[in-house]
Amino acid sequence: MKKILVCKEQEALETRVALIPADIKHLIPMGFEFKVVSGAGIKSGFSDEAYKEAGATVIAKEEDGYADSDIIVRILKPTKIDGIKKDTLHISYLDPFNEKELLNKFASQELMAVSLEMIPRTTLAQKMDVQSSQTSLAGYVAVVNAAAKLPKILPMMVTPAGTINPARVFIIGVGVAGLQAIATAKRLGARVDAFDTRPVVEEQVKSLGASFVKIDLGEMGQTAQGYAKELTPEQIAKQKEAQAKVCEKANIVITTAKVFGRKAPRLIEKNVLDRMQPGSIVVDMAVSTGGNVEGSKLGEDVVTENGVTIMSGDLLERQVPYDASKMLSGNITAFLTHAGFYDKEAKEFKVNLDDEIMKGCLLTKDGAIIHERFKG
Repeated sequence: MKKILVCKEQEALETRVALIPADIKHLIPMGFEFKVVSGAGIKSGFSDEAYKEAGATVIAKEEDGYADSDIIVRILKPTKIDGIKKDTLHISYLDPFNEKELLNKFASQELMAVSLEMIPRTTLAQKMDVQSSQTSLAGYVAVVNAAAKLPKILPMMVTPAGTINPARVFIIGVGVAGLQAIATAKRLGARVDAFDTRPVVEEQVKSLGASFVKIDLGEMGQTAQGYAKELTPEQIAKQKEAQAKVCEKANIVITTAKVFGRKAPRLIEKNVLDRMQPGSIVVDMAVSTGGNVEGSKLGEDVVTENGVTIMSGDLLERQVPYDASKMLSGNITAFLTHAGFYDKEAKEFKVNLDDEIMKGCLLTKDGAIIHERFKG
């Protein structure tokens, strides 16, 4: 499998591209051939000419590349897959927990579907981890966006007119996005508090100069994929009560709490928002999966009666598409050249289900859904 088709994203709001010219130029000597749909990289700063100079062939539409492509790469799940030839490997985000019909279609058309979000979060697969690369950027953008709307500055400033105290930022959920949000807020001079249900992250929080908010929730932990385990109703109630006291004093609150494959937990309710200071900013980074914050809306900001702004934090990495594409392209390049799939001597990519990474993310093959979590 050597011939790769790079698609142009169909969703108008999508700004990223799956592979950038520099990585294509790196992959061609390794035996890969590329077709890129015209305009695929424009929104992220990569012209058709740049792809041509890298050695790719630019085509008018993706259907023109179906017949002679072995691998198709894109970012978002496809809206249609009719016409793709049998045994083609399709690589993209697939939202498999909510897209059973799409998985069945991949299977019925005898296509092989790799779900980027199902790549195991292991040390070996770290370079392929699209979730980490993209949410890291989203954590940065969340702070920058909130700072731009906040009616005060983040750092302490001593002036002849008086001293300005630093803004207080509270990060709820210290995964990759949360850690980057902490680091960004600290660099901008804010006083930062953070909380996570996994006590193991306390040391990481402190290493970034933030304070870890301790809430005794009893037995906690994380999944094999590195996500926080789902809380019981009693634990959620206890967490909300303790968090409310920190939220009251905060100028910016950023929530990042997602449970992989499930609806996001509701962490901040109206009664907490009502107690927050006018002008405060809340960024809900879980808004697309149900939302951590009561009243948050996907794709738009909401201002409460007491003047608190709830910002939609969905797919914030799209606001920095040049770097987001660069990181995503690096993840996909690492996947294509992984020793478990790529034969360096033959300069050939092979679908190898004996490899744990491929086994973890390949959902369909030979006319069936083969991944254990999505069978049946």
